[in-house]
Amino acid sequence: MRKLKLYLDTSIINFAIADDISLEDREVTKKLCSEIKQGIYDGFISEVVLREISATENETKRKALLEFMRSIELEEPLKVNEETVLLAEKYISEEIIPPAYRDDALHIALTTINDIDILVTWNFQHLIKHKTRVKVMGVNTLLGYKNIDICTPKEVVEDV
Repeated sequence: MRKLKLYLDTSIINFAIADDISLEDREVTKKLCSEIKQGIYDGFISEVVLREISATENETKRKALLEFMRSIELEEPLKVNEETVLLAEKYISEEIIPPAYRDDALHIALTTINDIDILVTWNFQHLIKHKTRVKVMGVNTLLGYKNIDICTPKEVVEDV
């Protein structure tokens, strides 16, 4: 049976080490990351995630984020290319993602273009929404891309 491919956005790395969130959310995030490390899933990040983590101002936190990310043993970071940017811009022009949150559109586009099954996130502001899922599916279908899902770690760990 084929393993699910999971794209982890920056919120997943943050939640895994955060001490200001619910214990349940942190633990389910760590469980998902552990299952990636065990080979149950194939885990991916991108250069967008690396850039966002590198922009963390608190040096201690930035080092902890990078160290945790390395410990998961993810696939090589995905690169943003012209196709990724064009698809992200389509998500923005279709008002799925606001222009100020271009990185969120890039996370969706990277998941789509790289044939990844699920974008895993804790971003309820722009990504974990029924409207976002439906509109992304519409754009992807119209442009000939496969459909992806956008889920929290809890949905992946408990439902698969």
